[in-house]
Amino acid sequence: MKRVGVREFKTKATALIAEERALVIEKHGKPVGFYIPLQQKDKAKAREAAERLEQALAGILQRTGLTREEFEQAWDEAGRHGA
Repeated sequence: MKRVGVREFKTKATALIAEERALVIEKHGKPVGFYIPLQQKDKAKAREAAERLEQALAGILQRTGLTREEFEQAWDEAGRHGA
């Protein structure tokens, strides 16, 4: 895996991502994150999953009467409280 500093990743993100290789993002020489590119078949699966998730969310919003913002707020709060 290629190692890059946070500053380099910030300034060269587009070029680094275009290389389609895994990156370890470091700050002061210590890993703080990773970039793992999706393979083409994984991209298609991810896109399909995102579409199914969007459809499911639309159904939830319709059944509950919540707005997307209200749902996102409730989701965030549930995550903070370990629900």
